[in-house]
Amino acid sequence: MLSKTFQTTETESRLYSLWETEGSFAADPGSPGAPYTIMIPPPNVTGTLHMGHALTMTMQDTLIRWRRMQGRDTLWQPGTDHAGIATQLVVERKLATEGTTRQQLGRSTFLERVWEWKAESGNGITKQLRRLGSSLDWSRERFTMDEGLSRSVREVFVTLFREKLIYRDRRLVNWDPHFRTAISDLEVGNKEMRGHLWHIRYPVEGTEDQFITVATTRPETMLGDTAVAVHPEDERYTALIGKSVILPLTGRRIPIIADTYSDPEKGTGAVKITPAHDFNDFEVGKRHALPMISVLDEGAAITLAEIGDDLHAVTDLADPAFTRTLEGQSREDARKAIVAELDRLGFLVEVEAHTNQIPHAERGGAVVEPRLTTQWYCDAATLAGPAIEAVENGKVTFVPKQWENTFFAWMRDIQPWCISRQLWWGHQIPAWYAPDGTVFVGYDEADAQAQATAHYGETTDLTRDEDVLDTWFSSALWPFSTLGWPDKTPELDRYYPTDVLVTGFDIIFFWVARMMMMGLHFMKDVPFHTVFIHGLVRDERGQKMSKSKGNGIDPLDLLDQYGADATRFTICALTGVGRDLKFGPKRVEDHRAFVTKLWNAARFCEMNEVKAVPGFDPAKAENPLSLWIIHETTNAVEDATKALEAFRFDDYAGACYRFVWNRFCDWYLELSKPLFTGEDTKVADELRAVTAWVLDTILRLLQPVMPFVTDTLWHEFGFGPEGRLMTAAWPQPVTIPGTEVAVAEIDWLTRFISEIRTVRSEMNVPPSRLAPVLLKDASTTTMDRAKRWAETIGRMARVSEVEALTGDVPHGSAQTVVDEATLVLPLADLIDLDAERARLGKELDKAEAEIAKTEKKLGNADFIARGKPEVVGETRERLTTQTGERDRLKAALSRLG
Repeated sequence: MLSKTFQTTETESRLYSLWETEGSFAADPGSPGAPYTIMIPPPNVTGTLHMGHALTMTMQDTLIRWRRMQGRDTLWQPGTDHAGIATQLVVERKLATEGTTRQQLGRSTFLERVWEWKAESGNGITKQLRRLGSSLDWSRERFTMDEGLSRSVREVFVTLFREKLIYRDRRLVNWDPHFRTAISDLEVGNKEMRGHLWHIRYPVEGTEDQFITVATTRPETMLGDTAVAVHPEDERYTALIGKSVILPLTGRRIPIIADTYSDPEKGTGAVKITPAHDFNDFEVGKRHALPMISVLDEGAAITLAEIGDDLHAVTDLADPAFTRTLEGQSREDARKAIVAELDRLGFLVEVEAHTNQIPHAERGGAVVEPRLTTQWYCDAATLAGPAIEAVENGKVTFVPKQWENTFFAWMRDIQPWCISRQLWWGHQIPAWYAPDGTVFVGYDEADAQAQATAHYGETTDLTRDEDVLDTWFSSALWPFSTLGWPDKTPELDRYYPTDVLVTGFDIIFFWVARMMMMGLHFMKDVPFHTVFIHGLVRDERGQKMSKSKGNGIDPLDLLDQYGADATRFTICALTGVGRDLKFGPKRVEDHRAFVTKLWNAARFCEMNEVKAVPGFDPAKAENPLSLWIIHETTNAVEDATKALEAFRFDDYAGACYRFVWNRFCDWYLELSKPLFTGEDTKVADELRAVTAWVLDTILRLLQPVMPFVTDTLWHEFGFGPEGRLMTAAWPQPVTIPGTEVAVAEIDWLTRFISEIRTVRSEMNVPPSRLAPVLLKDASTTTMDRAKRWAETIGRMARVSEVEALTGDVPHGSAQTVVDEATLVLPLADLIDLDAERARLGKELDKAEAEIAKTEKKLGNADFIARGKPEVVGETRERLTTQTGERDRLKAALSRLG
């Protein structure tokens, strides 16, 4: 016997343990079913479940469970990413509490501590994914630093190096001065900060009173200036192009160059060029072959080493002693000192308040510095070509399709990929250096040593490169390295390429594109055929969730409070193609009501002796109500299947919700109540069998998104063993010839009752007062139907009688139309008609006033242009709601005449 309520916590723990113990999630390479593969975007081993994870994992699990029920051999590949900088940060903080550092421990001991931490505290997120109900094949779990994947990384690095697609170069990178390493763009976030714009005069060489004024937010980097750029068509500076200015403080001569990078419309039209400390300046520097002088060291402190002997070529413009005092100062302290000295020397023209976007490291929060260093690079442009072609020819499809434009924009303007990081935790680069600097890249030290011996003719001491590879390098190999590559394994042959990748738009370039590049280069095929790009999870007002706003949601709290089924269903219900989700606890609470509705419907069925009927054939049903619900069930199956095929998770959830709540619970079960206990046992038995078949179908339809409650009910009703619903067959449409008449009749009945309910509600007719219904211009068919269903209409619509109208429409009647017939409800004896008209009129006036106020707001061009998008969208939604309410009130008034 079902309990009064569904016990989420106990059921979820017990069922998931059963599934995992029985290996229910495992792929079966020997299965006759066609393979269906999804690769999990490997979460950081340091991570905890957040709403982004909950979103993408719910969608992937829904697809996997659906395809598994369709008989596919599903592989949902689990695993975690070693997350170089994030993991190193966690362990270093732990060491700090112990009063030590990684430098004091040394590399080998530090790495031992990282592995110890992973064994003890890492992988917490995989436990949390289990709580969400994720049916990952845990028997195949991988880690980007396990030996198999490490071997794949070495194979790819060595191969690309020998193909000259990996090389060393000196270029500008994002530099984290706290960790003292290069970092990727994805690890950098801009923060709006208040600062200043300093206007500085640079004397034109050979003149006494001619200057070029430049404006900068980084006066400390002027020590590394190597040019001043002006636009070639800016007439103010045409005569100065080719001449030089004297750089204040150092006295170095630097050229005035013509470059379109300088915008004549901004500021003075002249910009200082510091190629070693600005990405745009770096490109200008390359175009004009300018020196590239780094004046900040790896900790973002001033260093004068690269300025060399040319520190003060013109000493009367600067004090050499002052400049040398800057050595070792932080960039912030040096900035203050330089500004003060420029002011003292008369070079500071103006200080302007300025708000700027300052890049900060995602991990640690340090201000990121553009820095010129020698790093390892991958020739991304060469590898990008086949990936671009794969999207152009449709071998890889993006859903929604417009994300292809983003992919093309990034890939067609791709830059060399910096793949080295100055960390200790990660895949150490397989490169060794001889004393003369010659590099030898090999699978291991013995391979490198053999190359060195062949090169020099004798054994030579080699030193291994201390850098590690960018985390995205190993992640780029994920679709094939997890399947055993470089070995030719049966899994690799069966499950590559995968079917669909589900991910966010923010890593299209960092991960999606790089997987395509590596997959096409090493596997000669795309890693997946479809890329489904989902939106962001926002709060209920449409604002991006963030710690600073305090509007974030912990999915673990939702799982604790509402259960996995409600949380998952809410995610699906709100996930439309190409749009963000407005998400909040209230929405999950609302959808928990759907879980409760299903549970209560099942309890009603149980109380009415509904249970599985082995071998039941719905095609043999005869009762009109049976034929109608079978027809509606088929519609729901078709709609749900079509939605999942199109990645319309919201449409899938909507189709299930409408069918279960509206058609099955509100109509079919209500219409069936008297028949279950009626004297006609043949009809009752048929309805019980049909109800069991429909309930079985509902549980199968909902299993991909609500696995726990559906499996519990499926087992309780005798449809199959506990834990086995996930491998039951996905329901198929059932077509029964000749059901049109029965379907039309029940459709008529539901519309007939709905219209009466609507009128009663609008007119505020008390539920205790029964109202007669008079039919005007009704056909014989309508009158016959009304007679057959008189008891049901009376019970469900609170109607005393249904009769044909004779004579005129009674005074004080409300009217509505169903098909050809006008339904007349005499209300004069049931409500105060004048009072009701006054009430409706007052509510209508109020609605009109609210609409006018909202329309005025939306008609304000400044509000549309400057308002936050989520606020503008919320206002438009409010207008739609208000307009609907106004139309409802107008219709209600018109019914009263």
